[in-house]
Amino acid sequence: MKIVDRATSGIISKTLQAAGKTVVFTNGCFDILHAGHVRYLAGARQLGDCLIVGLNSDSSVKQLKGPNRPVNCQEDRAEVLAGLAAVDYVVVFDETTAENLVAVVQPDVYAKGGDYTIETLPEGKIVVAHGGRIVLVPEVPGRSSSNIIEKICREI
Repeated sequence: MKIVDRATSGIISKTLQAAGKTVVFTNGCFDILHAGHVRYLAGARQLGDCLIVGLNSDSSVKQLKGPNRPVNCQEDRAEVLAGLAAVDYVVVFDETTAENLVAVVQPDVYAKGGDYTIETLPEGKIVVAHGGRIVLVPEVPGRSSSNIIEKICREI
């Protein structure tokens, strides 16, 4: 099963690393999956041998995006992500940042979209402390779940 819990994600990561594999981690809400997400995740996967995706839970998405989000429940979002070829494992987390999950997974590479900076990533210091590196994957301009939602609302 590609959807795993926090503890299992740490075990998977350590097992792969012990076998000489490079573990890549990224995280996000992935509310309405679009081409930008798919390209971003494919780019992240190319940075190593295994891509673990941390998925914000419904409660954390509400805290980050507002009371009307997410549009899709965490179970559906996890299933859609798990169905992508680039994604090896999905783990849902309740916090608004992935700091605690990053501390468990201890990835070799932490990938985030180009709309972030290394200095503003709260997870960055944890990645570096464990000997990992941070890679900013270029985003696809004009693609975002929020933009899609706004367009739908305008056209209704």
